Amino acid sequence: MKSERVFDGALLRADLFKGGNKRLFVSFRQRIGEPGDFDTVRPVRAFTARGYAHLHIQSRWNDWFVNDETQALEAVLRELAPRFRRVVSMGFSMGGYGALRFSAALNIAQVIAISPQISIAPELVPFDRRYRREAEGFDAALGDLARHGSPALRGAVLCDPFVANDLRHALMAQVIFPRLRICRLSGGGHPPTRVLRQGGFFPQMQAELVHGGVDAARLIAGHRAARRLSPSYFDHMRRVAERHGRPALAARFTALGAAAVPVVNKG
Repeated sequence: MKSERVFDGALLRADLFKGGNKRLFVSFRQRIGEPGDFDTVRPVRAFTARGYAHLHIQSRWNDWFVNDETQALEAVLRELAPRFRRVVSMGFSMGGYGALRFSAALNIAQVIAISPQISIAPELVPFDRRYRREAEGFDAALGDLARHGSPALRGAVLCDPFVANDLRHALMAQVIFPRLRICRLSGGGHPPTRVLRQGGFFPQMQAELVHGGVDAARLIAGHRAARRLSPSYFDHMRRVAERHGRPALAARFTALGAAAVPVVNKG
């Protein structure tokens, strides 16, 4: 399936598949281990096969989409968005931040933001030291979600409450976007997607966006069903038990993890 390059910068890129469709799914590149190049983009068929166009936005570097081309991209997205009667988005970590940051420009109605950050600026999130290297030169004003996001945005923020930084970001995001609901997916890690994939729930999570409003209760119920099939879940919980000095509980999680058979063994 061929894409249309709707923004072609040195730092940011946006590719659109099936642009003639009237509904749009937007995805954002997440933080990667070795930045410096753009990825080859493929459509998310869970959406394009169901009447959605797919727009994928990526940054060459792990800069949280905040750089000298941000405003130019934003202008293109504002022109593009009125072509679609409904826009939804999903993003992971840095990609989740991107979905929140460009929610106003794209007129996003529903989002699933998975372990997103509300900022990487040290003065705004002094508790989170994970992204200090990437935060050098980060423009906190240009990346301000309260200024650039849509306060009407609905959907869910998914996080593992045992990852304290992620939970704090989720709570802060809900202040900025009060219609978002927090889904605490215990034992999921960062981001808490491997449990969902191993339990076979990922397509159902995508369907929340495909078919209508995102139901936080259904997402939490899906995680509860998925985790019994997820070795990753039991491994996370084993480590939590060990941190809290619960060796017997840790041993039980180890045994349960050894017996768990995932439906899909992907991260």
